[in-house]
Amino acid sequence: MSAITVDYSRSLALLQDGGRFGVRHLGVTQGGAFDWVSMYWANWLLGNALDAAVIEITLGGLRLLCERDGSLALAGADLQATLDDRPLQSWRSFSVRRGQVLTFAQPRLGARAYLAAPGGFEGERVLGSVATVARESLGGLRGDGQPLRTGDRLNWSGQGGALNQVPEARIPDFSAARPLDLVVGAQIGEFAGQSLYDAFNCDWTVDTRSDRMGVRLTGPQLRCRVSGIVSEGVPLGAVQVPPDGQPIVLLNDRQTIGGYPRLGALTPEAVARLGQCLPGSRIRLRPVVQRSAELIQQRLLLNWR
Repeated sequence: MSAITVDYSRSLALLQDGGRFGVRHLGVTQGGAFDWVSMYWANWLLGNALDAAVIEITLGGLRLLCERDGSLALAGADLQATLDDRPLQSWRSFSVRRGQVLTFAQPRLGARAYLAAPGGFEGERVLGSVATVARESLGGLRGDGQPLRTGDRLNWSGQGGALNQVPEARIPDFSAARPLDLVVGAQIGEFAGQSLYDAFNCDWTVDTRSDRMGVRLTGPQLRCRVSGIVSEGVPLGAVQVPPDGQPIVLLNDRQTIGGYPRLGALTPEAVARLGQCLPGSRIRLRPVVQRSAELIQQRLLLNWR
């Protein structure tokens, strides 16, 4: 018997987990939850493995019918979630009963919410992961890379525990007030001095032409002495600058190699925060050295010890 049935979906709900690793030499990207911090918290609330499969809900437009009693957890964006038309708070676990309807309307704060189930949602594992990557037709409920659609039935095998909530002091700040940290890269010296000043002292706008492959930023035109480089591997959060001078932040569903010069790469925490920025959001970048980025990441991971 299924645990949840998709009653309605705008095709922006994806089954995701920690991602697909060890296969980039085959040209297969990692996929996985865009805002991994919120995914970790959703799974933590139920005592799951932090990278267990969750539903990543982008911009709302999802209605789920509960087919059995159980416990779920919600973290991430405020998408005006309701359970039987009653407001449902994020950053906590909650009980559901058979016949109840869970609805996600539209964004109020942030862009992506994460719904977790005991033990993680079940799906067809491909190359060790259920992460949905539409471009490569991999992962998801049936292993074909398709988003969740009306009529899909999902299950989980774990047992729900005591209700829990994320301590208020540890709830991530989704405001764009704090700059996104960027570890400068090997081509940083190829950019003009004025461009480097602009890159880290001007506002950037999240463009509507953005998806899970990359987020385009619009703002001052950055100029580089080289228009292209020999293609090389690109990490999560790499900030490429194509000839038009407008940066592209490469994300979970990115290509595995690229030939545009790069400012560097966003830190993992900055990538998660970017995942909650709606189109039109204004952000700033802040350069950091690798050691500082490592310390920030280590402190962040202490949340789930």
